[in-house]
Amino acid sequence: MAGAIIENMSTKKLVIVGVILLLFQVFSFLVGGLIAPSPTTAVHYLATKCVDVRKHHQKSKWFMPWGPNQCEKIRDFDEAMVKMIEANDIVFAVHIPLPNKEMSPWFQFMLVILQFDIAFKVVNQIEDGAVVTVDVGLAYRDDSVSEWTEMAHSIEQRKLNCNFTTSKTYENEGRYYECDLLPFMEVGSVAHKYYLLNIRLPVSERKRINVGIGEIKDIRLVEIHQNGGFTKVWFAMKTFLTPSILIIMVWYWRRITLMTRPPVLLEKVIFALGISMTFINIPVEWFSVGFNWTWMLLFGDIRQGIFYAMLLSFWIIFCGEHLMDQMERNRFAVYWKQVGPIVFGSFCLFIFDMCERGVQLTNPFYSIWASDVGTELAMAFIIVAGICACLYFLFLCFMVFQVFRNISGKRTSLPAMSKARRLHYEGLIFRFKFLMLVTLACAAMTVIFFIISQVNEGHWHWGEHTVQVNSAFFTGIYGMWNLYVFAIMFLYAPSHKRYGDEQSTGDLGVNSGEDIQLTTTITHVDGPTEIYKMTGKEAQE
Repeated sequence: MAGAIIENMSTKKLVIVGVILLLFQVFSFLVGGLIAPSPTTAVHYLATKCVDVRKHHQKSKWFMPWGPNQCEKIRDFDEAMVKMIEANDIVFAVHIPLPNKEMSPWFQFMLVILQFDIAFKVVNQIEDGAVVTVDVGLAYRDDSVSEWTEMAHSIEQRKLNCNFTTSKTYENEGRYYECDLLPFMEVGSVAHKYYLLNIRLPVSERKRINVGIGEIKDIRLVEIHQNGGFTKVWFAMKTFLTPSILIIMVWYWRRITLMTRPPVLLEKVIFALGISMTFINIPVEWFSVGFNWTWMLLFGDIRQGIFYAMLLSFWIIFCGEHLMDQMERNRFAVYWKQVGPIVFGSFCLFIFDMCERGVQLTNPFYSIWASDVGTELAMAFIIVAGICACLYFLFLCFMVFQVFRNISGKRTSLPAMSKARRLHYEGLIFRFKFLMLVTLACAAMTVIFFIISQVNEGHWHWGEHTVQVNSAFFTGIYGMWNLYVFAIMFLYAPSHKRYGDEQSTGDLGVNSGEDIQLTTTITHVDGPTEIYKMTGKEAQE
């Protein structure tokens, strides 16, 4: 009876395949560690204080901090008071990038974080629950002489969370508060060479706008973008891996369709896993270099979410189909209690993403972290997601433990076999146990990667507890996913080799009682699988 390749391939060939996959895994880590630069770069900016000398400020005008058409500037607010300049006439201008540099579509996204330098003053302290209102505009151009084109404009509010570490006395006036970083802007593509931010802090005593926010001295911005060198390495990996997974997927499904029986659940799930891997591999990001597709970040999150859901569901079904219990499996409905929460969690991830990056498609200054409710929800979501990921891994460990226990329990059938068949099945037990351990290792790395990714999403809210992730981790995990999917489709494809043909004459009398297999449903052409004989299912049915 023909089984899967993992059952019938010789140990020598399996070792060769394993070594090749291991070398590719090491190479994927080395690509990120030795070739690719760090994934992102952070550039610090200090806003220039420009003076809007026009009356009523109605006509749109953009204020440049430097260059031939630079604005009229002041050094500090003391100078503004001497010159009788009102707060509403001051515009904080930031040009991105720094002088003599250009932005590039290879940067993929632009994230800007805001920080206020606020000095302590006894008569002008920061009130509890103080909220800063900012009137901000974003413009772009692609050369140094063109007029600025408005890209976005919004009036946003950000809650101040500042601490003054010394006593609030006259002797300590002029010392600065320690204020948390604030999310400010996120753009899903960097299609233009130059960007300009103009920020106003409108003041209205009557409407209580920007009152009780302390004495703001400066505005600092941190602009974060993906490194162009890392982007090129990432695109190259996707371009190389897409045809590799596509070819093995077509080959795998062709072998399945050549069989006389319909595909079983495990085979369908493996094929679905290959489709989801191909979906995340397709390098559509190449188009973002030539087109201003601001939705690419959201689309990337959706693709990764689909892959996460499929991968986590696959591991549950994969372990379940190896449990070899007396339960009737090979039906998706059997796993709804385990797969249902995964699908629900993925849907919640999608809703959470749409609440922020979906809105940012029209307003790049929007942030779910800007309000107290949004911050609490987002923080709770990250914590709950991390806890659920850990619980999932523990449950998977429990399932793998059950598989190991059941497989080890079948060793009682081995002494009655002939030596050749006993050695064969002992080898099978080792193969399946080893594959389960590899699956567990991949699951552990995936859970760690997911948690770190979620922490980094809200890195400005964790204070000093920021996790630094280098390029090797990104490329290594991405390579691991592809190699794992490749290995599963290869090892669980139907084998054309029939083990035991050469022993069929000598062992014919005991073959019917010696046939065992370590999965309930994979790749057999006719009749019940051998495991049914081993677990007693065939006799019961």
